[in-house]
Amino acid sequence: MTVDTNAWGADLAELVGKLAEPEILVLGDLMLDRYVWGDAERISQEAPVMLLRADRREERLGGASSVSMMLSHLGARVKLAGVVGEDDDARRVRSLLEGMNIDHATVLADDSRPTTVKERYIGRAQQKHPQQVLRVDYEKRAALDAGVEGRLSEALESALATAEIVLVSDYDKGVCTPGLLNKLTKACKKRGIRILVDPTRGGDYGKYQGMSTMTPNRLEAGLATGRVLDSIPEALRAARQLRTTLGLEAGIVTLDKEGMALDTGDGDGLVFPVRPRQVYDITGAGDMVLAVLGLAMASGADYGQAIRLANVAGGLEVEKIGVAPVSRQEILQDLARAGNATRPAKQVALEDLLSQLDLRRVGGGRVVFTNGCFDLLHAGHVQYLAEARAQGDLLVVGLNSDASVSRLKGPTRPVNPQEARGAVLAGLESVDYVVVFHEQTPLELIRAIKPEVLVKGSDYRRETVVGADLVESWGGRVYLADLKQGYSSTRLINRMEAA
Repeated sequence: MTVDTNAWGADLAELVGKLAEPEILVLGDLMLDRYVWGDAERISQEAPVMLLRADRREERLGGASSVSMMLSHLGARVKLAGVVGEDDDARRVRSLLEGMNIDHATVLADDSRPTTVKERYIGRAQQKHPQQVLRVDYEKRAALDAGVEGRLSEALESALATAEIVLVSDYDKGVCTPGLLNKLTKACKKRGIRILVDPTRGGDYGKYQGMSTMTPNRLEAGLATGRVLDSIPEALRAARQLRTTLGLEAGIVTLDKEGMALDTGDGDGLVFPVRPRQVYDITGAGDMVLAVLGLAMASGADYGQAIRLANVAGGLEVEKIGVAPVSRQEILQDLARAGNATRPAKQVALEDLLSQLDLRRVGGGRVVFTNGCFDLLHAGHVQYLAEARAQGDLLVVGLNSDASVSRLKGPTRPVNPQEARGAVLAGLESVDYVVVFHEQTPLELIRAIKPEVLVKGSDYRRETVVGADLVESWGGRVYLADLKQGYSSTRLINRMEAA
């Protein structure tokens, strides 16, 4: 067994930047997720139950349509296939799909069954973090009748003509019948299209025979293999068993806070850990894992890369309430935070800074740069740095080294050494990174960082700002921030010395 030690490496940010806009066909059980939000005020006088004073009602796409929604937010072109009823809930599902530009021509209507609805009641206690207190399901779980199954199979055959990968979201609501999946798998193999499935719990896994891979959780994989997955080695054995018995390319088992186990038949298997999270709601985590695995693999990623990226996206999903999308920018920001997790402060060496900026820029982040001695931090500095930060998405402060300050201000300066000055700057919310430079001016630092915005105080003119021409040469701009009147480090130091 090998544990992946590069779970949040810079190559993941590069992968996000290379994610294409593939056409992905999603088949499965479509659902409408309805949320009723309110304050859990007290116990009812009529019965020993919680009384929820509702104040908001919300509808989102669920099940296979949730996978489609997540893919659409991540930039994929999505075709959705499945079945809904002929009712108001079906019309709402189609309206939501159209609003997200998801092709639902392969979503069929079946008047013999209702559209599946999951209604969740979300309660807040004393205005604190909301928690799900009850779920009510409206559904029919019987398998599709032969006529509807045949129509859906024909529609899938047509949709495969342009699909680059197929995802199956099986919630055991009757759409993913053995016959339908068998025909789909054969058609995918014939065309060289990978097919990934998020399987149902405790059903007949024989219907997934010959697919590329599947993403059962610990309980589902245990039921399918007859194992108790109480350890990582046992999870890897289950992944191997699923791969060999079902003829998969790879066996995957998702292990919630322990990440994912992967068996490809090469060695003893791999374990991909996840970063610890504050888990608010696990709803939608499995959908997100399937969506990101499919998107990454359709964009050329191997199983290891795709799993690592899916771990990040799934972790972000459990930090949200209900089924909610995750954007590429959120993933990049999370990777940047993870890369900084082992650092005690925002003070970084230039080499590390440049790699962090690369992560942020992949998603379109704009870098703001300013510099100074900041020998004695005062209210004027705080205002100035906040205004500088507002000009972009993150602020880098170039800090003059002690030797540089002495050359500029004289042998009695700085009053505070660079480590202390950097620590104070790093404590400001407006400051994202602090990097020390030793030259007389920050010109070479600006050349290396290539900021989109260069900020100096309004006591400068644009013509006197070091690096202005350089920044404007690559399309950046110079911004002159207001200065708080009456504040100066030198003046404050002189005043203290006089006292």
